[in-house]
Order: sequence, then C-alpha cells, then structure tokens
Amino acid sequence: MKKISKWSISILAAFFVMLLASPASAHVTVQPSESQTGAYEKYTVRVPVEKESNTTELTLEVPNGVTLVSVLPMDNWDYKLNKNKDGIVISVVWTAKKGGIGPNEFEEFSFIGANPDKAGEVSWKALQKYNDNSVVKWVGAPDAEEPASVTKIAKGEAAADHGHASTEAKTESDKTESNTMNWLPIALSAIALIVAVIGLFRKRTA
Repeated sequence: MKKISKWSISILAAFFVMLLASPASAHVTVQPSESQTGAYEKYTVRVPVEKESNTTELTLEVPNGVTLVSVLPMDNWDYKLNKNKDGIVISVVWTAKKGGIGPNEFEEFSFIGANPDKAGEVSWKALQKYNDNSVVKWVGAPDAEEPASVTKIAKGEAAADHGHASTEAKTESDKTESNTMNWLPIALSAIALIVAVIGLFRKRTA
C-alpha cells in the first residue's frame, strides 16, 4: 500500500506541474531571456496560438534603452516600424498577408536589437490580435496571467569583444599580406630562371 501511495503522489505531482506549466508555455515570449550590455543581439519573438482563431497581427513594443537595428523579413508577413518624433523605433507591427497563425501552431519573428549600456531588465510588451477581433495583451508583470516577456541584461564586454574581433580580422589580413609578400620573390625568381633557360636554349639552337 505504501508503494502504491508513493506512486500515486508522484503521478499527481507530475500532473499538477504539467498543468501549471502548460499556460506558461503558451505565452508570447522573446528570446533570449538573458543577454549582455552593449551587445547587438538577435531576438526572436515566439507567438503560439491558444485559441480556436487565427492570429493575424502582432505588435511588439521596443523597451526603453533597446535600439531596433533591423528586422528579418518573412514571406507571409508584412511589418511596419512605428517611430517617435526623434525617429527612434518604438514598436514593430507584423501583419499576416494570408491566414496568419492557426490553432495549435506558432510562428517566430526575429530582429536585431542593440542592448542598453546599463545592466538590468527590459520588458517586451506585446499585443496579439486574432481574426475574431479579440486582442490578448501580454503586458503584465511576470506573475500575471498575461505577462510581458522579460530579458535580463547582464554587464558584459560586448564592446571589447567587437574590438577583439576587429583585431583578429586585421591580424588575419596581415598574415595574408605577409604570405603574399613572402611568395612574391620566389615567384619572380622562378620566372627569371625559366626566362634564362629559354634564352640559353635558343642560343644553343641558333
């Protein structure tokens, strides 16, 4: 009986964990959930459908401190960049050209954002619109029923990494140039030798 009881408790516990995890997995999320200050990060918005209607539009607000650099185009979606009076992108709106995202499906939208220089957290507020004209607002706190996705920005050495990459590229370029210069005298010598042999051969046959 004790063995059966333990198995029953384990099964019930697993069931409740899955039950609690299921709604969370259906949220609109932005990945990665962690990045570094000053980095040019590729962010991906995952949009699942948890209704019996199609998602036809997604609006994503760009958090303060993050600069949107570029958006990955998609064949079946149009996008629009909304800017403030200073020309800074404050939101992106993706609109389906055809049917959108159907029930039990998901879609991913990617873009590159320049992270803030200060460590902290950025919150990605999103509005998910369905073809029945309903809108799910993913704008709440992390423990809310409809939370906004959060990315933790840790202090990093992104600028130093960019500089290191530039140095490596320059070093490779120098190596290539050096190798070219080393081979040049050998090639010229070989050509001179061939010319000399041809000239000697001609003198002997003359």
